[in-house]
Amino acid sequence: MLDVPSMRAYAGNFMNKAEGPRGPRRKTIFALVATFALHVSIALADDATLLRVFLKDGSSLVSYGEPARVDDRVVFSMPTAATPNPPLHLVNLSADRVDWDRTNRYASSARATHYLETRAELDYAALSNAMADALNEVTLTTDPARRLAIVEKARRTLAAWPEDHYNYRLTEVRQMLGMLDEAIADLRASSGARRFDLTLSASIDPLTIPEPLLPPPSPKEAIEAVLGAARVVDSSVERASLLTTALVGLERDKAVLPAEWVAATRAATTAAITAEARLDRSYNTFSTYTMTVAGRRARLADVRGLERLVERIQQRDAALGHKRPETVNALIAAVEEKLDAARRLQLARDRWALRAPAYREYHVAIRRPIDLFARLKLPLENIKALSGSTPASLVTIERVAAQILTLSSAIVPPEEFAAAHALLVSAVQLAGHAAQVRREATLAGDMARAWDASSAAAGALMLGTRARADIQTLLRPPQLR
Repeated sequence: MLDVPSMRAYAGNFMNKAEGPRGPRRKTIFALVATFALHVSIALADDATLLRVFLKDGSSLVSYGEPARVDDRVVFSMPTAATPNPPLHLVNLSADRVDWDRTNRYASSARATHYLETRAELDYAALSNAMADALNEVTLTTDPARRLAIVEKARRTLAAWPEDHYNYRLTEVRQMLGMLDEAIADLRASSGARRFDLTLSASIDPLTIPEPLLPPPSPKEAIEAVLGAARVVDSSVERASLLTTALVGLERDKAVLPAEWVAATRAATTAAITAEARLDRSYNTFSTYTMTVAGRRARLADVRGLERLVERIQQRDAALGHKRPETVNALIAAVEEKLDAARRLQLARDRWALRAPAYREYHVAIRRPIDLFARLKLPLENIKALSGSTPASLVTIERVAAQILTLSSAIVPPEEFAAAHALLVSAVQLAGHAAQVRREATLAGDMARAWDASSAAAGALMLGTRARADIQTLLRPPQLR
């Protein structure tokens, strides 16, 4: 904060047509208006920025535009030719392979360079127009406080601009900041302020390029980059695609490439494709065999055998050179799923073994009711089909149903058999109901009631079959579903 004398003459002459003692200050504002109103134009380039993804081994891959990092992966489009509109190949790498510090520095440099070559002049023109509009508004405003607020706001906008625009036109911005600081000081003085902040012009160091930019790849370098990407991707499918793309590039650009290099690279790439195909066959054959064995051992609840199978997968993968991590990971996951199922199956079988005495006791007790219900099948099917029911058959159904219900009520099933036991009881009750309704329909000559009896008989047969099947399943040791 500084004490300054009152500048009474400036208040009356800053924006007046007559110059007066402070006429030069008024000329400062008009000079600023003229400076900011300069017309600027430039053609914009519509090409994407070529970035680089630097790997920890020191090599780099060209990225057409910004790479995307998703969890532990980095995905980007890599140009596969040195042409203005090159074909692109999607590359998916492990993020652990990338030198992120260098990659980010290069991206910052490339973005700055691309901006300075394309958008900078237009943005600077927009800034100039905004400043000119603000200062024109000052010339049309008579309120001193309003003038000061407009110029201070313009000053803040101008001071923040270089940092957000890669320090473009920094020298000119500094000069204009100095002129605005003088104008702000005079406007504050003219408003009668005796103490005020003296805002110094921003001093921003010019932009330094943290990572030098590399030239666009030549045809040879583009093909070498494709081959380099093929060496570091994890997916065998992607690797084969990149190798095939390299062969296409060799054929396409052979006229501008060294003949010896083309021949050697073509031979090496073809050999690599053959090796990849051979590895695919080896892993596929082993995977098929492993899943067959895993399924058989899971059905046997062979937990130890499945554990050994996981170890065998790892050993076989090591023998093949760890060339298909995605295949091996999926195979191990599938076998471990079978292992988990085998453990659950073994637990169920252990429980069944402990409960087997109670199951056998129930089996002996329920055998008679099940056999009796089986005798009702033919008369129930006659009721269902409306093919005729003799009085004796109806009496038999009612008598046997009552007998089964008496026997079943005296049996306490194990909790595992409770639902199946209830189904059997429901089937017997429906059978008795079907016989009763059929008798009523016959006596009344009522066809609708006969159909009701048919429905009851069908339900009794269905429930009885289901109950019998469920009881038989529970009496057997558990199986893998």
